Amino acid sequence: MMSRACRGAYNASKFALEGLTGTLRLELHNSGIHVCLIEPGPIKSQFRANAYAMWKQNINTTNSAHQAQYQMMVQRLEKEGSAVPFALPPEAVLKKFIHALESPRPKARYYVTFPTYLFGTLKRLLSTRALDYLLLRASGGGSR
Repeated sequence: MMSRACRGAYNASKFALEGLTGTLRLELHNSGIHVCLIEPGPIKSQFRANAYAMWKQNINTTNSAHQAQYQMMVQRLEKEGSAVPFALPPEAVLKKFIHALESPRPKARYYVTFPTYLFGTLKRLLSTRALDYLLLRASGGGSR
């Protein structure tokens, strides 16, 4: 899981799942129950449309200091088709899920899409400052 600017609630929910699965994995050690975290990344779904509808309903941008960031976000959310070229269909997640269920020794973490593999590797290799720099550059300086 990587932090992204302007996605606080979303980031918090994902970090909570990461913390919960880590805790359960330790608490259930030697119980025969294996706890895995599946990190899908961009999957083709109605997520953007649903998020945009809720954003319009709950966020007042009229007097916000973040109007420029919001405008870029609106452009991304209103884009037709996949937001990124490497989004996979939901079946890609199902494939990892089935593997974790059927494995006698499942991995603690399953990455699904290219970004999850990439950022999982970068998170292990780079300092926090270097990773923040890359994330800000990738998101237009934090403006998306």
